[in-house]
Amino acid sequence: MNDLELLVRDKYNGDASLVTEEDRTRLVSGEPLAYVIGWVPFLGKKILLTLEGSPVRALIPRPETEWWTESLIEHLQAKILADSLDPSFSLLDLCAGSGAIGIALAAAFPKASVTFSELDPDLAKLIQKNLIANSLYAEVITGDLFEKLAGRKFDVIATNPPYIPANRADELEDSVTKFEPHLALFSGEDGLECISRILNEAPYHLTDSGELWMECDISNIEKAKEIALGKNFKTTILEDQFGRPRVLILSIQP
Repeated sequence: MNDLELLVRDKYNGDASLVTEEDRTRLVSGEPLAYVIGWVPFLGKKILLTLEGSPVRALIPRPETEWWTESLIEHLQAKILADSLDPSFSLLDLCAGSGAIGIALAAAFPKASVTFSELDPDLAKLIQKNLIANSLYAEVITGDLFEKLAGRKFDVIATNPPYIPANRADELEDSVTKFEPHLALFSGEDGLECISRILNEAPYHLTDSGELWMECDISNIEKAKEIALGKNFKTTILEDQFGRPRVLILSIQP
């Protein structure tokens, strides 16, 4: 199916007569289909990407993110079955954006205590809207990383932070650089500014047996691993469905 056919199916319930000229123009301009539709599916959940009355847009979740979130769900399910994780475990979705990761996890683990931390107040409102749309409840905090979480620890921290090196911007498609939020994409010249901050602060916010799952860029994940090792993390690199190094899985070494 082409973009117009997908738009008709997912935004207008199959009625092509309802498609507006504005939507056609947006597609022709190269705007991502997900923004024109207004939502994307993510592990069976409907994730809104825009907030009515606000210009803010959430980063469009990528297939790689959906894949490792599902891998995390399977990992946690196995730990619960092995009695090495309480079903009421605490989870933090950090740099939450649309909240897709945390919403998928909250749906998979209804007894878990889920918290979202997001810098942008409008995106925090969008997360609340997505929770309601998916009949879920969770705590949503507006703040810079762990800023509003002093003294709190979590069994699981899942995060897809900004990680693309600024000097790689010209390698990206126009549909990304022109329409998606740069704050959610880029993080300094090496792409590691936000990741370094997370690695500095995360040890104070993980329980003794806690885990941090963090998506990284394939160009800097080895450097991120070096930083993590310097913070006394036990580190594992998880490859994505395409065989590329994509996620750092970290725990605190005793």
